[in-house]
Amino acid sequence: MKISKIMTRNVRMLDPERSIREAASLMADIDSGALLINEGDRLVGIVTDRDIAIRAVATGLDGNTPVRQVMSSNVLYCFDDEDVEHVAANMADVRVRRLPVLNREKRLVGVVSLGNIASGHSRMANDTVLRGVTSAH
Repeated sequence: MKISKIMTRNVRMLDPERSIREAASLMADIDSGALLINEGDRLVGIVTDRDIAIRAVATGLDGNTPVRQVMSSNVLYCFDDEDVEHVAANMADVRVRRLPVLNREKRLVGVVSLGNIASGHSRMANDTVLRGVTSAH
């Protein structure tokens, strides 16, 4: 089965010049601990609630700080035409709970999470990713 069959398609993103306050508010609205950051039509980063807590609040930055200052720009991703088992193995290896999904033109088309994989009806993929993400390497 391909990732495109199980991924979440409606992905909310934020511009890197928006404030961390706006990022946190959007996270609360969509009940997510992470936001993808886009510039134009390109994925340029990801910011998590932990990034905001550790890189901003703990260092004294205020809520008007641009997301660009606290986001991670080294974003791991997968492609929409990859097999679920392959992506699950990669997620387990790098111990991540979600990955942006790009098409082959490197445009964001969705996100795949542990929940998507768990509902994807591949027991092998589910077991692989859960074992890797939850293990203490």
